[in-house]
Amino acid sequence: MRKIMISLPTGLFAAAAIYAVSSVALPAPAAAVVCAKGVYRAGCVGPNGAVAVRRPAARKHGAVCRRYGIVGGVRRCVVW
Repeated sequence: MRKIMISLPTGLFAAAAIYAVSSVALPAPAAAVVCAKGVYRAGCVGPNGAVAVRRPAARKHGAVCRRYGIVGGVRRCVVW
């Protein structure tokens, strides 16, 4: 009876240790579903950013110039 009581926790501990080591050591599959779920280090990043991330719409910078004038030999925007 004593042998069973010692071997049962030892076996459970060994199983938990193997599970923990295998979940950390084995890489996650790099499928599109895995990337969409946000698995850390799933290998989903390409040259244009992550697969599941959308870029925001581009904003226009600066004002639109409707009239140009030449000032000192340089073409510049003129506000009238």
